[in-house]
Amino acid sequence: MASSSTTSFLGRSSSSNANMRGLVQFIADLRNARARELEEKRINKELANIRQKFKDGNLSGYHKKKYVCKLLYIYILGWNVDFGHLEAVNLISANKYSEKQIGYLAMTLFLHEKHELLHLVVNSIRKDLLDHNELFNCLALHAIANVGSREMGEALSGEVHRLLISPTSKAFVKKKAALTLLRLYRKHTDIIQPQWAERIISLMDDVDLGVAISVTSLVMALAQDNLEQYKGAYAKAAARMKRILIDGECGPDYLYYKVPCPWIQVKLLRLLQYFPPSDDSHVRGMIRESLQKILNLALETNKNVQQNNAQNAVLFEAINLIIHLDTEQALMKQISSRLGRFIQSRETNVRYLGLEAMTHLAARTDTLDPIKQHQEVILGSLKDRDISVRRKGLDLLYSMCDSTNARVIVGELLHYLQNADFAIREEMVLKIAILTEKYATDVQWYVDISLRLIAMAGDHVSDEVWQRVIQIVTNNEELQVYAAQNILQYAKQDHCHETLVKIGAYIIGEFGHLIAEEQGCSPIEQFLALQGKLAACSSSTRAMILSCFIKFVNLFPEIKPQLIGVFNVYSHTLDSELQQRACEYLTLASLPTDDLLRAICDEMPPFPERQSALLSRLHQKHANTSDKRTWVVGGKDANADKTELTMVKNPGLRRTFSTNGQRGGDGQANGKPNGANGHSSMSDLLGLDMNNLGPAEAKALKPRPNLASAAHLSPGWEKGFTRLLLKADGVLFEDGQLQVGVRSEYRGEMACLIMYFTNKTPALVSSFTTTLDLDESEKPNLSWDVKGLPDTTIAQGAQGQQVVVFEAKKVFEKSPTIRISYLAGALQALTLKLPISIHKFMDPAELSAEDFFKRWKQIGGAPREAQQVFGLSGSKDSGRELNDAFVRGVLEGFRWGLLHGVDPNQKNFVGASVVHTSGAGKFGCLLRLEPNYGSQMIRLTIRATDDTLPPVLLKLMVERLSVGMSTTPEKFSAPTASEITDSFRNIMVR
Repeated sequence: MASSSTTSFLGRSSSSNANMRGLVQFIADLRNARARELEEKRINKELANIRQKFKDGNLSGYHKKKYVCKLLYIYILGWNVDFGHLEAVNLISANKYSEKQIGYLAMTLFLHEKHELLHLVVNSIRKDLLDHNELFNCLALHAIANVGSREMGEALSGEVHRLLISPTSKAFVKKKAALTLLRLYRKHTDIIQPQWAERIISLMDDVDLGVAISVTSLVMALAQDNLEQYKGAYAKAAARMKRILIDGECGPDYLYYKVPCPWIQVKLLRLLQYFPPSDDSHVRGMIRESLQKILNLALETNKNVQQNNAQNAVLFEAINLIIHLDTEQALMKQISSRLGRFIQSRETNVRYLGLEAMTHLAARTDTLDPIKQHQEVILGSLKDRDISVRRKGLDLLYSMCDSTNARVIVGELLHYLQNADFAIREEMVLKIAILTEKYATDVQWYVDISLRLIAMAGDHVSDEVWQRVIQIVTNNEELQVYAAQNILQYAKQDHCHETLVKIGAYIIGEFGHLIAEEQGCSPIEQFLALQGKLAACSSSTRAMILSCFIKFVNLFPEIKPQLIGVFNVYSHTLDSELQQRACEYLTLASLPTDDLLRAICDEMPPFPERQSALLSRLHQKHANTSDKRTWVVGGKDANADKTELTMVKNPGLRRTFSTNGQRGGDGQANGKPNGANGHSSMSDLLGLDMNNLGPAEAKALKPRPNLASAAHLSPGWEKGFTRLLLKADGVLFEDGQLQVGVRSEYRGEMACLIMYFTNKTPALVSSFTTTLDLDESEKPNLSWDVKGLPDTTIAQGAQGQQVVVFEAKKVFEKSPTIRISYLAGALQALTLKLPISIHKFMDPAELSAEDFFKRWKQIGGAPREAQQVFGLSGSKDSGRELNDAFVRGVLEGFRWGLLHGVDPNQKNFVGASVVHTSGAGKFGCLLRLEPNYGSQMIRLTIRATDDTLPPVLLKLMVERLSVGMSTTPEKFSAPTASEITDSFRNIMVR
């Protein structure tokens, strides 16, 4: 009795509590409704008052500002204030900062980038950008960055760029201008002009670290899309890193918990990863020194959390750069051991970064053995409490998988798939499917894993995965029987996922006749297995089953009545698609002859070569989430093969399986692996993209001008170049601001060129940059290595020096060029041609008359001979002439060994020399020059043991000889022979 009373009391108590809660909620709703009603009345009254004030006019600037502020507050509450938009726009034109500030604030909140009033403010913003008040400049920059419309960007980007590069702009204005351009570029990439590149790069040397950080952020975004145009940023980034880390160029304001400016360090390290490793030993040395310093600093243990976070941010970016360079073996050994400790750290962030860096290492390294040592730890990361760590662990397992550990990793991933987060299940399915196909060594394993994967993942299997299984089975005969047997067993189960039913409908319809004689696989059993799934499937799956049944009519006449019965049932269904199919199939099955039926139900041909749908789907999941990567998640073969990096090539679908653990066909030829880790290239990972039935068309990109090329030579370059073709040292170029001097020495196929840059301006020259360039066709023939770069700043009257060592690999025709840029008030730039040509690598030879004529006849005529008759270029009254002294000087300048007493005509010149190249060897050259000083004509004949050499030498000599005798005196302090020899020896030793 007591228990019953208690129960009754508790029931009444809970009921009354529910009623009380309902009453409280009702009262609260009434109060909220009342409050909203009062708020609406108050706001309408205030809006009416403000509207009347604006309508009456005669408001002071203060009152305009006050009422616009009220409108801003009302707008933030969610009420419409359209009538106040124009007043806010008018407030931008005010002269007081406080009023202008409110006007800009209101404009950025009220107006979106397509608003009709936006064109009214463009002129006001331009006026503020041109104003000498830096605060007005900043307000205008904020507005451009926040609104960022195309119209505003196209109209004002030039003014923003002017503020960025102006020597009179304050540092905080330059920072905002750089970030404004970055914002505009991210929305409209064509707003940044190509000719701005050189000037933007020069600001990376700005003395203010804040400006340098902002400009580096801008260059990072620009360089990702225009590597060639912004290649000058590579040396700038390396030099700035060295100055911060080694030289200690970091003020106390940018020292974050004893870490010198970690923000710019991270940005510079990431920027260096966008470019291929430099060939210049000097630049590589600066990078190596900076990276070693970072690794040494990371060894110090600190208890301060902020300091550890800053150090780790720099450290892991440095590790990624070391992996990207892939040339610093000493540094690679250091990071391999450290990454093993990082992935076992107690800190989640460190584990995450360690797994990401190790994934990058797996994508670049030649051997996966150092990573496989930590396989158990990496598998354990799949069970980490943080989902981001689990996702990185999955990426690493996918990248480190090869033919030796594929079964273990795929098995673990399948085991983990049952309990994996829904957020990463689809990605796991894709990666398991790719690994299964990529490392399948026999029929049974591939089919078992693929079907088991689809059975387990079910709803998380994308269409690309099951379509991919069908393609592989169709294109490989050795898979068809085993696949048909297994899919039939899945179809017979009571609980079979619909995706498996789709695969079964296709595979059994195509290859069911191959297993019809086996036990448990008779035609009627195949029919019953699929018929039992019709009721519970979607319309698309039913359509596939009906298509399978019409193939059964052709293959298995003994079950034709049952099949016609199914067609009869679905010929009356409400689904128009199924009804049409059933009616058409019923008509085909009822024809008096089977000729048409056999033609329609003929076996499907192998799938043609298509783009990989699995890889496309996998990479799309990570697209546009961060800065562009220089590598993809996958092994070394995935990153070495441009197929996966660009996703534009269409390799074949054909694969060959064997049961002995070796894979042939496209994957391996003669049992030998194609990939570095024992597996094939990405030609194994093919697929059918149902939405993309044709090859992707490459976008036609307009080529960017290369300002360092010979097509952009500066006026006046030719005089010094022509003079130095015959001399080892002299002035290459000189104007009112800069003098460029050259000293050189040649030994065989090697050349050492030392350039001196003298500042002739009355002030400091900053951001001094040099860039070497050569025509693409000549790069295999001539290479160089920069041994020393000039300082970025050159004081008044001081000199900068650059040392370059050239190597002639083959005969080359075009000379390299150098682009020199510097800040002297404004940006100044020169493009000059360097006096490096093939004749500089010649050594004079001594021959007797008998030897000369013997070799002359051995070489013979064309194509190893080049001959030309020519005279003076230009008018005859130019004051120039051809005489014996001039011709002799030119021949000696071209390093010919003149042979006396060889030619019967004493006025003729005969010469011999040897051209040195590292790739093609040495070539003998012979010359005969026949002058006619009376008619001022010359016949020049050159023969050589290489047929590419005579026309090149002939062209060079004709150009120089046709100029005639120069009357302009030369002035340059030439070095002594010992100075040149000592310089060359020291450089070559380094």
